[in-house]
Parts: sequence; structure tokens; C-alpha cells
Amino acid sequence: MGILYIVPTPVGNMEDMTLRAIRILKEADLVLAEDTRTSGILLKHFQIQQHLMSHHKFNEHGTSAAIVERLQAGQNVALISDAGTPGISDPGFYLVREAVRAGIEVQTLPGPTAFVPALVSSGLPCDRFVFEGFLPQKKGRQSRIEALREEQRTMIFYESPYRLVKLLEQLAAVMGDDRQVSVCREISKVHEESVRGTLAEVAAHFRETEPRGEIVVVLEGRQ
Repeated sequence: MGILYIVPTPVGNMEDMTLRAIRILKEADLVLAEDTRTSGILLKHFQIQQHLMSHHKFNEHGTSAAIVERLQAGQNVALISDAGTPGISDPGFYLVREAVRAGIEVQTLPGPTAFVPALVSSGLPCDRFVFEGFLPQKKGRQSRIEALREEQRTMIFYESPYRLVKLLEQLAAVMGDDRQVSVCREISKVHEESVRGTLAEVAAHFRETEPRGEIVVVLEGRQ
């Protein structure tokens, strides 16, 4: 049988690509990419000439069976997403589950994941935390926030710049204006920035300064 490799890719700076990740992508029989155009740029940068196949949230249920068959036939397959570690708010879980069920070895390489640097640089406790990723956009969003009212661990959310202020306001309404928060954006990119303060202060900042880029919100747990 072949091996399914889960390969993290840079969330910003190309220098964050590991030597092992480059080697695995060069040696794999097939590379699965969330967006072949985006990943094509990455592979070209590292002079990786490998066959790319599209694997994203809209087709992963349909393509996973054929990929498992390739693995069972002895091919090594590498899965990458547009940025970061596949499976973390990106496609990957379904294929990994099917591979594990088929008795195929799965190796996940350590590497870039946006929430880790955001958490560590937030100044908030990072010994215990809960990762919430993207909250539901509409149905279930408010109830999910309500469910976190008593959470004592540091909380981590992903959010789009267009909904950031709304999220901060919703969190403040449930958790209180004075809860500490850190909003980290454009991690590992030229314009990386962390804005820290109370929910009220940080919401006010982003009402005046339009947020841009990829955003991670790190929220203090209940004291």
C-alpha cells in the first residue's frame, strides 16, 4: 500500500515551507490540491514538477474513493490546501477518515497553521485553549456564541474581514465589553499585525480602520 501524506503549506511567507514538505511533494505519485492554480504557483516556486489533481470541499466525497484505490495500489499521495494544514478549516478530514478506514498509513507533516502563531503572540494564556474555527454565518451563530459564555479556556476563531466587527460586537454582547482579545491578521506576511485590547477597544479600532486579509481572533476565557 501507498502512504497518504498531509502536507502543510505556507500561510504567508514562502520561507515557512519545510525541507521535508518539499521532498514529499517531489516524491509523491500524485498531489491533491484545493485550488490547482494556487498550488501550481507554490510548486513552481520550489521547482516541483508533479501531477496536480483537484480535491476540494465540493468534490471530496466523490473523489476520495478513487484516491483510496490509488493508495491501495501502492501510489503515494500528498494532500495540500491553499494555505496551512489540510483538515484545519480546510478540506482533508473526509479523505483521512476514508484512508484510515481502509487501513492506509497516514502521515501528517508538522508545519504552518495560522492559529498557533496568533495564539502564542496574543499574550493570552495558551496552555489550554479551544479552537472554534469559522462560526456559522447565520443559523446557529448566536447559539454557538452563547454556548461559549462560560468557557474558561482561551478561544480561537477564524473570521473574514467583512464580518470581523460584527463578530467582535456579538462576542462583547455575550461576554462583556471588557473581555481581552487579540486580532491577528496577515500572519507571516509583510503587513502582519496584532491588535490587542478589550472587545470594545478592538471593535472601535476596526470600525475606524477597515480590516483586511486573513484574520484570527483570540479571545480571553472567562475569569
